[in-house]
Amino acid sequence: MAETSLSLTLPSPEATADLARRLGARLHPGDTLLFSGPIGAGKTHFCRQMIRSLLDRDEDVPSPTFTLVQSYDSPAGEIWHADLYRLGDIGEIIELGLDDAFATAICLVEWPDRLGPLAPPGALDIALAPDAALEDTRHITFTWTDPKWAGRLDFARDD
Repeated sequence: MAETSLSLTLPSPEATADLARRLGARLHPGDTLLFSGPIGAGKTHFCRQMIRSLLDRDEDVPSPTFTLVQSYDSPAGEIWHADLYRLGDIGEIIELGLDDAFATAICLVEWPDRLGPLAPPGALDIALAPDAALEDTRHITFTWTDPKWAGRLDFARDD
């Protein structure tokens, strides 16, 4: 499958949150989003806004930096938010059950390079980068091979 990408510039945290909510509304169980970028790029902010938009109640959405995984029940299905930055080895992914969750939950994975061969095919790669000159501006690039993502990201092309 050919790789396709879409790049956007987000001028504020509010624009980032809006994009996260709009993409979240298009997710289904079995969808995996892989978030990369340096510390402080906005990966957790994006995930937090997406999760909050999918929940049917106000709930604290902490970073899973120390727990590795946080899960949530939502009307859209179960959501798994993983931060693999502190992952010791690939065996921990299996112990956590994350590899099984890829098939049944909406999975948001920060630091996906730690997945190695367990990275699910068909995932949406999301790279975030801060702007060197504008503090609140973020550059985001979506990359995919699964054709389903092209239709799910149509709304972002129109902005």
